[in-house]
Amino acid sequence: MATVTCVEDLRLLARRRVPRMFYDYADSGSYTEQTYHSNEAAFERILLRQRVAMNIANRSTRSRMAGEEVTMPVALAPTGLTGMQHADGEILAALAAREFGVPFTLSTMSICSMEDVAAATRAPFWFQLYLMKDRGFMERLIRRAQAAGCSALMLTLDLQVLGQRHKDVRNGLSAPPKPTLANLLNLLTKPAWCLGMLGTKRRFFGNIVGHVQGVGDMSSLASWTADQFDPSLDWRDVEWIKRQWGGKLILKGLMDPEDARLALDCGADALIVSNHGGRQLDGAPASLDALPPIVAEVGERIEVWMDGGIRSGQSVLKALALGARGTLIGRPFLYGLGALGKAGVRSCLDIIQKELDVTMGFCGCTSIDQINRRVLLG
Repeated sequence: MATVTCVEDLRLLARRRVPRMFYDYADSGSYTEQTYHSNEAAFERILLRQRVAMNIANRSTRSRMAGEEVTMPVALAPTGLTGMQHADGEILAALAAREFGVPFTLSTMSICSMEDVAAATRAPFWFQLYLMKDRGFMERLIRRAQAAGCSALMLTLDLQVLGQRHKDVRNGLSAPPKPTLANLLNLLTKPAWCLGMLGTKRRFFGNIVGHVQGVGDMSSLASWTADQFDPSLDWRDVEWIKRQWGGKLILKGLMDPEDARLALDCGADALIVSNHGGRQLDGAPASLDALPPIVAEVGERIEVWMDGGIRSGQSVLKALALGARGTLIGRPFLYGLGALGKAGVRSCLDIIQKELDVTMGFCGCTSIDQINRRVLLG
């Protein structure tokens, strides 16, 4: 097997090993994918200021996110269908994150249920919530997250309507894959993935199927979810979620300073500058470009994090230099998971930490709190 040196190596391995519809689900954006690609390009435009003859011994990437000690200021973002990149994918990613020392966030649309992840990890993790019309289900979902020991709730705000991802439509995305001729031919080229799926019972949306009246299989789930994402969501609903949860609340999907100010007024503990990885509003700015105005508006009063386009430890450093106090990665850890399972997620985290550490050294920093705009040119 080829040596893995960077996140791109993991992506190429994952593309070979994961069925096309699930690889495309992870590695695509909406419509023209302009915003998806802009997220990465924004990091490439920023140049670093190299320093020399500075004492850079005893460097540390350790930090805190939402009051939790972290090995580096990077969390695993909530990603739907993670258990379709690799059998039991959410469990494996959560275990890798726990062992490394960074937060893992479980998506509402996960394959493994929150109870599965809690039983396997025996450690707190974060749970991501989509607001749905069925408020009774929302209350039950929050109670389950509390019972599972989740240490923070992450509410995603930018999916009141679903941006169309053309590849998902063309591939007929479903979990598990429908037994069409095209799917079966593609699955024949992914024997390790198929063996893994045959060895697990987790092939459906574990947080939903069996927990909603009338939703017991994929066909009933599809019709239920199509009607459940709530376009009437407003800030009063956010306040309702805060009251129901009672713990740390993280709001994800902010791209505008005015919205960030309203999020602060709702009592959030952290907010995430995010365009959903370019999977929602195509034509929106890159998350990195939206970050500085939001930091200027609220950054002294609340933790501001960002996601979108991070592919290396250098990306993490650039985000921190522009005012983020934490970052989240989605696609990079999914590439690692699809490529090598739990070991691939750990490899992804090791790569990013090493790149962050080395880049800190070149920029004359020995701790995370020393990273600011002075490490950037211009």
